[in-house]
Amino acid sequence: MTTADETTGPEVRSADGADRPVAVVTGAGSGIGAATARALAAAGFFVVCAARRTERIEAVAAECGGLAVTCDVTDDAQVAALAEAAGPRIAVLVNNAGGALGVQPVAQGDAAQWRTMYETNVLGTLAVTKALLPALIAGEGLVVNVGSIAGHLVYEGGAGYTAAKHGLTALTETLRLELWDQPVRVSEIAPGMVRTEEFSLVRFGGDQAKADAVYAGVEAPLVAEDIADAIAWMATRPAHVNVDLLVIKPRAQAAPHKVHRTP
Repeated sequence: MTTADETTGPEVRSADGADRPVAVVTGAGSGIGAATARALAAAGFFVVCAARRTERIEAVAAECGGLAVTCDVTDDAQVAALAEAAGPRIAVLVNNAGGALGVQPVAQGDAAQWRTMYETNVLGTLAVTKALLPALIAGEGLVVNVGSIAGHLVYEGGAGYTAAKHGLTALTETLRLELWDQPVRVSEIAPGMVRTEEFSLVRFGGDQAKADAVYAGVEAPLVAEDIADAIAWMATRPAHVNVDLLVIKPRAQAAPHKVHRTP
């Protein structure tokens, strides 16, 4: 794999003064975010790990040799503090904070859950991208928005989440059009079924049995490291290469509703 030093300019420096390009990862406390922080650090980036749970991100940042910043992406003051901590030049921003809540049909939709999903997946991405954009332009950087196949397809019981992820896709594509004359690349990665320790558990309100049932009989769902590896590959392409959209699913999954399961 190409390293970070081969894809970013010499003026991009990490907060510790070393000659490492800066990467910011939101939702870095667990799952895809934590795996991405590790993968980017291994590729030569100084990683600023941002998430709400301080203890989690401090552990990830220590492992990566990076910086932990406690940040709720829906809190403007905390997002401003993240931008200040990340510094004047950023090579990569991974907008990973988000998630799903509930599986009710539209007729029983929980407006509070829908609002939370929109605020984290869409408005949180907006807030962080706005705050870090000057540093991304200065660093000739890359924005990677972690979407989902749910941002391109729909399925019963998923309207709240698919609406939010469709919103994220629209934001991503619009941002790319608006930055066409700026030295910033804009990408989306859209995973299918990824088994992490928290995604489905949070979606089902802590019901472990329901969370486990999502993956029942699936021989090999994706894991967080699969997505992190793909993001690191995107982040280490030459500066003239933009990966607009990378859809990544396990072999067993043809669509959200069509998954091969063994008894």
